[in-house]
Amino acid sequence: MQTPKKVGITGSGLVGSLLAIYLKRQGHHVDVYDRRPDIRNMEFSGRSINLAVSTRGWKALEYVGIREDIQALAIPMDKRAIHVQGKPVYYQYYGKEGEAIYSISRGVLNKKMIDLAEQAGANFIFNSKVWDVSLSEAILYTGGSEKESWEPQEYDLIFGADGAFSRIRHKMQRSSMFNYSQKFLKTGYKELSIPAGAGNTHKMDKNSLHIWPRGEFMLIALPNLDGSFTCTLFMPYHGACSFEQLDTESKVTEFFKAHFDDVIKDMPELLTEFFKNPTSSLVTIKCEPWTSFDKVALIGDAAHAIVPFYGQGMNVGFEDITVLNQFIEKHGDNWKAIFENYQSERKPNADAVAELSYRNFIEMSSKTADEKFILRKNIEKRFAAKYPDKWMPLYSRVTFSTDPYSHALEQGDFQKSIMDKVMEMDDIEQIWDSQEVENKILQELQTK
Repeated sequence: MQTPKKVGITGSGLVGSLLAIYLKRQGHHVDVYDRRPDIRNMEFSGRSINLAVSTRGWKALEYVGIREDIQALAIPMDKRAIHVQGKPVYYQYYGKEGEAIYSISRGVLNKKMIDLAEQAGANFIFNSKVWDVSLSEAILYTGGSEKESWEPQEYDLIFGADGAFSRIRHKMQRSSMFNYSQKFLKTGYKELSIPAGAGNTHKMDKNSLHIWPRGEFMLIALPNLDGSFTCTLFMPYHGACSFEQLDTESKVTEFFKAHFDDVIKDMPELLTEFFKNPTSSLVTIKCEPWTSFDKVALIGDAAHAIVPFYGQGMNVGFEDITVLNQFIEKHGDNWKAIFENYQSERKPNADAVAELSYRNFIEMSSKTADEKFILRKNIEKRFAAKYPDKWMPLYSRVTFSTDPYSHALEQGDFQKSIMDKVMEMDDIEQIWDSQEVENKILQELQTK
């Protein structure tokens, strides 16, 4: 237990709420500020991609005893369901038997996390805009508008958990020697839905993450407990098949009939949702340093926003908290050592998962429907099952382990180089499950 401090957190999202629980467990007074109203009193829709909780996220939740509370709101997905035009749906299992990622509504989870943080003793201050921060003094300045006089809120420590466009990070960016970059994809996304069937049943397999890969664009659908699916259409903003081209109801209808003919019948609100819900952007943000004056630290998307294609955005933010807490327990009241170690441990891993997430966009939108890719995955899966001590597929390493993301990326690149050589073997389609292929992989593994 640390010496109690007064801690301010900006952002009542998933990371801010979980961080509040951890810090309360350490005995601190915790205030959480959010410029928005309390989302528990709001309808939460229109800009969401369902979350996929995996091993790193569960570890963080389990440590503070709330895994069961959250798992009750989630649906396990043990496979991808690939919808290729003109072919039956086929399935790609994620990992070994019993391994699954868990679909959960962002809004449902966020509301529950705020409830749990309040139960732990955190104080939430909604409708409170933070306009400025004194990094050296740990003072937040709040007020109704930018032109009004601001109220100083003094703290011992401040954590910026206020997302990709963090007000705390914005102030840090104006400091000397602060590095920052942001990169937007030319692809945006729009939330759609498939309502529940009769008796709140799911109209498709409920234990799958459904993907309609179409090259430069794709549709995905994740299940909800009420029988519905949250769908997300990813498309370029501009070009032949793009959001800018779908500007009338007839064009949207024709587009979905042409590319998603097997699901359009299950989307009765398609046109209403398409024109009501915003087209949102996808950005990767990197920065350094994450801390200032041993009093202020960034965490979650405020430090490292990533694109959502590995399902790791929330999981990496939760793992930030796990690692931060490990250093809290190791260094006690030495916040200088806590912050230094937290940043040095997490920064390279955040950069690695950003790269992994971008690469998985290419895999999901294009390669999941490619026969060579499917064969490649089958070879890897067969070898990993026979030699689990020698080979863990990259997806499993990222999703079903707590191996550092940087090491996962390094190992993934090494394994890719091996599989590139395997796929060049003569008649690989016929000999893929042979001893010859096993021996080739074993031989290549010796080269590292």
